[in-house]
Amino acid sequence: MTTIIHGATGAQGAPVVAALLAQGQSPIAAVRNPASYSGPAEAIAVDLSSVDSLAEAYTGADAVFAHLPIGPTELQRQHAETIVEAVRRARPARVVVSTSGYPFGAPAGEETPIDTLVNGLRSTGVSVAIVAPKLYLENLLLPVVTAGIEAEGILRYPIRDDYRVSWSSHLDVADVVARLIADPEVTGVIEVGALPGLLGSDLAAGFSEHSGKTVTFEAQSPDDFLRAIIPLFGEASATPVVDSYRWRATQPEELISSETSAQSLLNLQPRSVAAWLKDISA
Repeated sequence: MTTIIHGATGAQGAPVVAALLAQGQSPIAAVRNPASYSGPAEAIAVDLSSVDSLAEAYTGADAVFAHLPIGPTELQRQHAETIVEAVRRARPARVVVSTSGYPFGAPAGEETPIDTLVNGLRSTGVSVAIVAPKLYLENLLLPVVTAGIEAEGILRYPIRDDYRVSWSSHLDVADVVARLIADPEVTGVIEVGALPGLLGSDLAAGFSEHSGKTVTFEAQSPDDFLRAIIPLFGEASATPVVDSYRWRATQPEELISSETSAQSLLNLQPRSVAAWLKDISA
């Protein structure tokens, strides 16, 4: 089975490669420079700005896993259009795409890059599964977040105290992606995340359970978070991320639907915060 994995060196793709290898599959890492890839999979060179490059990689593939890397909005849109056109041309048997937590389903004229990717892939007629997480637990590993946990026992994050979220990890998403690659009969949207959703205090309790030390949650303003992450990502990439937290400040909660959840559709349960911390520490 030929499975192409985008971002195989990154936070999303690398766990998918590991999950597929654990199933006995032989995924192919689609990377910019195979010579610099030191992972466990075979690697091929691809260029997200080139339809020809992607179409060559996708031709004859049984499955492709794709997602949009963090970056400026227009660059993400360009990458989405390139992936869609390459799929349309090469027609791999199956595409599994992660929304990376970006909301989608905007009305015409207001489409985001992830809308461009999802709507475009649906229009190709290829079998498509859309993996839709909300917020990643790995966000809590940013140095600007872990510094407060380690120095003060305070988990600061830009969500309200009462904001309940269906958090998930990249490991949870990888489990879902691997299952969807193995089972092409499941199509449409598959949401990933905790049900019931978790409050900030629940996140802190998971860190406390794992470390044996008391950790408490403290809501942070999106603007403070932006100032903290600009040195990590640059302003152009950090601003769209923080805009999503400004949007969250206007919402009552951020929960997946039970009907379209991986729990219901695939019988896959996400890890608890403590279990996730244990797994990434192993």
